[in-house]
Formats: sequence, C-alpha cells, structure tokens
Amino acid sequence: MKRVLAVFLLGFGLAAGTALASVEDEIRARIQPVGEVCLQGEDCGEAAAPAETASAGPRSGSEVYDAVCMACHTTGAAGAPVIGDSGAWAPRIEKGLDTLIDHAINGFNAMPAKGGCATCPDEEISAAVEHLVDASK
Repeated sequence: MKRVLAVFLLGFGLAAGTALASVEDEIRARIQPVGEVCLQGEDCGEAAAPAETASAGPRSGSEVYDAVCMACHTTGAAGAPVIGDSGAWAPRIEKGLDTLIDHAINGFNAMPAKGGCATCPDEEISAAVEHLVDASK
C-alpha cells in the first residue's frame, strides 16, 4: 500500500511540475519584449533598421472624421451635435469656423482636445471641422 501511494505521489509530483513549467513558459511568452532599442551609431543589423514609409501627407477631413469624430458625431454621444443636423449645428456655425476649430483642437464641454486624438495634427482637426460644418449646413 505504501509503495502504491509513493508511486502515486511521485506521478502526481511529476505532473504538477510539468504543469508548473508549462505555466511559467506561457508567462515568459506573454511578457517578453516586443522590440529592441537601437541607438544611432550602433550596429544593430538589418532586422532593426527602420522601415521607410512614404508620407501621404495630412488626411482629409472626411478621413479624420471617419477615424476620430464619427463615434460621437454620428450617435450624439455626450451631447455631440450629429453630423447633418442643421438645427443642432446652426448656432455653433454662427460662432464662426475659427471658434469651432479652437473648440475642436483645445476641447470644449464634454469633447476632449482633438476629440481624443492626441496624435492628430491641428491641420487634420481643422479639416475634420470643415467637413462636419459642410455636411451640416
């Protein structure tokens, strides 16, 4: 009986050790670095060379709207005026395009600065405002 119990416990211990090693491997895989830093002047090999991409320039107002503004200005979330609703936009448009662009860039009421797109250049936000205004007159 003791021998059977010892064999059972030994087998259980091996299985538990294997399971623990598997869990540790999974954790290591999840937290491994996703990249490496290569400073200018260091020989980091071709794999670390930055990919050259052609800049297409700033996005159009409709592209920025589709990527950033649509979530709120299509649904009216947080009181945002819906695109195309001339009644909701008229009093805003009366304040002037410069005011609307300022509000869009710096934030106003519930709208965060740049609609939450911290990486959007001001010219793209301006183009999106012009797109919204043109579609809402």
